[in-house]
Amino acid sequence: MDATLVIWLLAGLAALLVMMIVVVAIARSMDSGRPAIKASLPEPLARSLGLTTEASETPNSSGDDSDQKKKQTKAFFSIIAAIAAIIGLVSFAKGFNDGDIMPAVSELSAGQLRGTLVNVRNSDPVVLIVPGSGPTDRDGNGPLGLKTNAYKLLADALAEEGIASVRVDKRGMFASAGAGDPNAVTPAAYVADYHAWIDTIKAERGSDCVWLLGHSEGALMVSLAAEGREDVCGLILVSGMGRTMGAVIREQLRANPANAPILDEALAALSELEAGRRVDTTSMTPALLSLFAPQVQDYLISIINIDPVEAVQRANKPTLVIQGTTDLQVTVEDARLLNKARRTTLKLIDGMNHVLKEAPAEPAANLATYADPSLPLAPKLVSRIKDFIEDHD
Repeated sequence: MDATLVIWLLAGLAALLVMMIVVVAIARSMDSGRPAIKASLPEPLARSLGLTTEASETPNSSGDDSDQKKKQTKAFFSIIAAIAAIIGLVSFAKGFNDGDIMPAVSELSAGQLRGTLVNVRNSDPVVLIVPGSGPTDRDGNGPLGLKTNAYKLLADALAEEGIASVRVDKRGMFASAGAGDPNAVTPAAYVADYHAWIDTIKAERGSDCVWLLGHSEGALMVSLAAEGREDVCGLILVSGMGRTMGAVIREQLRANPANAPILDEALAALSELEAGRRVDTTSMTPALLSLFAPQVQDYLISIINIDPVEAVQRANKPTLVIQGTTDLQVTVEDARLLNKARRTTLKLIDGMNHVLKEAPAEPAANLATYADPSLPLAPKLVSRIKDFIEDHD
């Protein structure tokens, strides 16, 4: 039996008992003899209410008023005990319903797109978890050494707090490989995909709206996807850029001393992409080919000049900005820039890095967490999300 139904049944029984007690009390006040209602009550309950036919309770009894008062006192405490027991059962059933039901984990599809739904009750709020850049799968892992399980850990932790989630593979990748060429993508294509996911989630669960959680580059994508959608409850931007991608890449290139010999070449290529022009890579330094590969240049041109703060402004949704203080890829300043948009709330998490794990600022130790899926999520991450959803649900 569904635990919610159990709660309603127990609550109904409690109300019935209270009504019965009231009726009996009224009947006793109207009849100083033997109340007619006693015949319809179970013997134990009639005895507890002082309605038995024992000789000691008849008008001819040798007892006095003190005996009657004792019986009334006994009946009063019996009633209180019965009510307390039923309240306890209701509380137990509610606790079972809220925390002891294992979440259902199932595959979900939006056309050729694939994802994982973690759900307890369809009445719970639901979050769409959008991954970051590159070949990152729905669990937060990738073929280039990224092994964090960050999104899976996040989905499981949210379920424990009564929040459902859908985490997804991006088009052309992993289980969503049939949805298209992963290199022939644009922000508009991703926005269309996340609109499809919103529609699918609403149909699957009967939800009125969906929370959009984007990590890293995904933060920009969900901001774009929220514009004009009344069925987006709000945005949760985790480790999201507050500047254009061109500005972020330029800063990252300059921050690494090892890039000094190739920095001028890299910055010149970046400027070409920002101007909307493709870059010839036939004579490019091999170390830069992964960043400026011909197959990704069209995507870079389509996204490189988008201002994330303007995207949040246009979305105009309640927005939580979460940023870790030991993130090596996105800075606290990015989060502060995002927080300049309307309807935003900023939460900094001390010691959280870009893959949502607790890590020191020292680069080698920090990067080691990118390949350790056994590490838990950083403390306070889930509670910050839960509190924000509850405050705006």
